[in-house]
Amino acid sequence: MGYSGASGGHEAILAAEQLVERHRYGGSSAWLGIDQITGRLRLAVDRIMGEGGLWAPELAARALRQSEGDVQEAAQLIRAHRSTLPRVAYSEPVHADELRISRRISPAFRNPPGSQLLGRTLDYVGRLLDLMPEEQAKARLHQPAPSHGHGPEHGHSAQGHEHPQGPGSDSGQVDGHDPRRPPRLLGLLRSMGMLADRVTDGDAEPYDITRSPVRPGVPRSARLTAMARAETGALVHLWYSHTFQPGRHNHEFPGEVRHGTLPMRVLHPLTGRPVTVAEVRVTEVETIDDLDRAEEDRSRLDLGYGMCFGHNERKAIAMAGLDLLVHRDGGRTSLEQEVLLTLDGIEASGFLEHLKLPHYVDFRSVLDRKRAVRAAMEEAVTR
Repeated sequence: MGYSGASGGHEAILAAEQLVERHRYGGSSAWLGIDQITGRLRLAVDRIMGEGGLWAPELAARALRQSEGDVQEAAQLIRAHRSTLPRVAYSEPVHADELRISRRISPAFRNPPGSQLLGRTLDYVGRLLDLMPEEQAKARLHQPAPSHGHGPEHGHSAQGHEHPQGPGSDSGQVDGHDPRRPPRLLGLLRSMGMLADRVTDGDAEPYDITRSPVRPGVPRSARLTAMARAETGALVHLWYSHTFQPGRHNHEFPGEVRHGTLPMRVLHPLTGRPVTVAEVRVTEVETIDDLDRAEEDRSRLDLGYGMCFGHNERKAIAMAGLDLLVHRDGGRTSLEQEVLLTLDGIEASGFLEHLKLPHYVDFRSVLDRKRAVRAAMEEAVTR
């Protein structure tokens, strides 16, 4: 069913496509290269890969350019492309302790095991619009990077390094540990006997939400996967709305926020041994909550988890918070259903976009029902 009232009919639709291509590939500005997008708009590229469920920076950059900067549309292009790719192998499980960090902070502990690595972050940059003249900004491209006694970013430097007190704080090693793979705060809390036990045997294999439907009651891995692909704004909003509710007086504390690279391994087809074929950047968060309800063990803490593609701390923190909220909710409300079924931005935007398609028959039936109701009411009054 087409737009029968559109001038030109089929020709008008083709002309609309041509207008899209004219704005996409035309214009008077210089051509926007893929390397420019991956280099200058890296956070947008990371978000597209996360919501699209595919680690492919160049393809994500191409999708961002094709969608004219619409991140949601770009993520949809990536996910549609992903659905056409053959699944040639399954990657081997990789422990998160293998994360080679470029940034690691602990808001909960001043001196956590290992070090605080501030790395590259906007947390301490003023939210002021940079009005530097273009020529002056371009000139800064050729200036040498300032040296603070550290190497380059992304896993090779310890910027903003806060050394804990004690042996090894003046060397590259902290208590004998690789500064790029510091011990987890989780281990310290476990040694103190402060964490509630949430280990179960019901989720041995990760739940593949791309091949099996998700409904309330699915394993934790399904919820985490759904949130990892969720639209960032929707995820943050849901976490925020359930965190600040009447009667709730506390919030969780991010124990660790990490950003770095993880190896991806597959089994070699000839030797059968694991082989590293790529590295992906991820953001990982472990967040801590106070067990304070009457039915809970009030002598312990609970831990929520979040991990997503790229550098997206906002998403990973909200994800870990929702992981905690769903677990503590225990099915009393519809929170798990909201997490599983309402956070996918591509599905939500798809439903919204379909509203722009012709609904002539549907709306005509609504009008007919209203006329019938009105006629029945008038007939009842005249009796």
